[in-house]
Amino acid sequence: MLRRATAALAVLSALVLGTPASATSLQPAVAAAEVAPPTPLTGPELAASWTAPLSTRGRWIVDADGNRFKLKSGNWEGAQGTWTGSGDINDPANHAHAIHAYNMPLGLDRVPMATILADFHRLGLNSIRLPYSNALVHDTTPVPDAAVAANPQLKGKTPLQVLDAAIAALTADGFAVILNNHTTTARFCCGLDGNERWNSGQTTQQWVNDWLFMVNRYKHDKRVVGADLRNEVRRDTWDDPNWGWYDDHDLYAAYEEAGNKILQANPDMLIVMEGINWYGIPLDGLPHGRPNLKPVATLSHTLIRSDKLVYAAHFYAYTGPANTGADSGPGSTSDPRYEDFTPEQLAQVVDSEALFVTRTGQHFTAPVWISEFGAGGRGSTDTKEQTWLHRFTDVLVANDTDFAIWPLVGWTDASGAQMDNWALLGYGANGARQGIQDGGDWRADDWNRLVTTPGRTGHVAPTTRWNMLDLDHADYNVSATMLAKPDWSPGNRKGNCPDSQRLVGLGRSDSRGLCTDAGQPAKASGPWTVVTDERYVTGGDWASGYNKLQCPDRTFAVGYSVRANAMAALLCAPATATLPTTGRVLWFDRGDNRPATGGSTASDWAPGYYKGQCADDEYVAGVAYTWKWNHGGVPDALLCRPLR
Repeated sequence: MLRRATAALAVLSALVLGTPASATSLQPAVAAAEVAPPTPLTGPELAASWTAPLSTRGRWIVDADGNRFKLKSGNWEGAQGTWTGSGDINDPANHAHAIHAYNMPLGLDRVPMATILADFHRLGLNSIRLPYSNALVHDTTPVPDAAVAANPQLKGKTPLQVLDAAIAALTADGFAVILNNHTTTARFCCGLDGNERWNSGQTTQQWVNDWLFMVNRYKHDKRVVGADLRNEVRRDTWDDPNWGWYDDHDLYAAYEEAGNKILQANPDMLIVMEGINWYGIPLDGLPHGRPNLKPVATLSHTLIRSDKLVYAAHFYAYTGPANTGADSGPGSTSDPRYEDFTPEQLAQVVDSEALFVTRTGQHFTAPVWISEFGAGGRGSTDTKEQTWLHRFTDVLVANDTDFAIWPLVGWTDASGAQMDNWALLGYGANGARQGIQDGGDWRADDWNRLVTTPGRTGHVAPTTRWNMLDLDHADYNVSATMLAKPDWSPGNRKGNCPDSQRLVGLGRSDSRGLCTDAGQPAKASGPWTVVTDERYVTGGDWASGYNKLQCPDRTFAVGYSVRANAMAALLCAPATATLPTTGRVLWFDRGDNRPATGGSTASDWAPGYYKGQCADDEYVAGVAYTWKWNHGGVPDALLCRPLR
């Protein structure tokens, strides 16, 4: 919903700086080349084309058969709320585009749900991002009969029950549904609207509880495939969101907590995480910007199911990496907008803010879903925005990127004009449709190219994963086995790899770790061993003069704990087969010591600190450290042993 942020982020600046906001303007039109529309699938055809649930393999989303499932999605908005925050909430004039959604997916007053879904098929979609508010979860007031006039079966239902019906219809018709926690209240987006963070107007625990309620509500429906945790997290009046500080404003930690609790409730769900949408005061000379996924480069997430993480980002023409989109006055800066970039510059900036995450073999490697983008269509005269959409479509096509356009459904007025010309489908009060495929909409060719250009299809082979552990401030336990057990190292910060992985690297002095499933040995069912002394050091002193924590033979390291940044314990899991006991000592007390290839070597998982990392075909059997020479007990060496 960044297109609403032009005025809204100017309002943010106005409230912070005490000055008024400004409006935007349009410019002349350009034409696009003609592209044939997609061949629509029927509901049964779409349902037969993929098998739920979805998961990930490297940068790709795959279905239950391991076949690539590209998210060709749209946002069916409305359930997140449309009231703009002032005036009578019952007056449509006080809602975005004068469209009162009554906290339901739009269009249900105008056409039967089956008609809307048929039009979604006609657009070439296979999936729907379904925004909702936390307020909707708790709203027990039935919707007005007039709001569901074209769907009388929904009369007397609450907004949540209407959402139930929409989800059931979508999934029965073969669509994948990704739930999106868009707002806290039912107030429309953006800026200082009370919806800036996941815990704006509610606690983090309430937010997590609402997610668990929603996940459990639809757990039986395997085509409800994902949880998009929060929309466009941004600065409020006084505070910025951050990534990894472990305070009340830490988006990184909030995502980690919610994502893992959701996966414990429903291991089938994809967990979708957007980056930070805005920080700072938008004023030249003051720090500000739109980081998107940049922080992921050095601080990525690890979930208890490492094949369930998807990252997301939003792009709109008139905003920019550090531009709110405001044309003048407070909130307007001299920073370039995305529409100002050449094709080469745009491709580079989209890569640096989002698509770099799809690079293979790194700690951050994951699919990236551009879960919002769009432009004004029919009647638009903004040539810069139109040129930007052509170029942005080029970027999405060239990178075979998953996408979701904003929005799908709007209204047309009594004259037949689009009340929201960003919508791909507009419905009149009489049910007449004016859609992107119905002629007269300059976006049709870009859209058709996006949904019809061939990309990767078919089976995607499983790929090796590397994931980081972040013990900088708190425990980082992503082992389902250990989450079910008591604290294995009381009083210390501890990290455990996912059960499908093992420890392969440690940072010196920063408490970071690296996990992998490369050549992963099978784990036996026996107890895991907590090592706090040298009782298992056998076969010679492999780090003379140093303290050593060594796993028992036939076990391998899967976790560790620290006090401050000093080593406290090593956690070792048993292997089903005998492991080699020969090996090498890998020192990293004076510099990085990582493999030349493989193993997330093209990315930094412990920035600013030395890192030690065993090779992909080795396991960590021990860690050496010392309190001498002001080393402070931090890890200095790893005992690396071959897997075979």
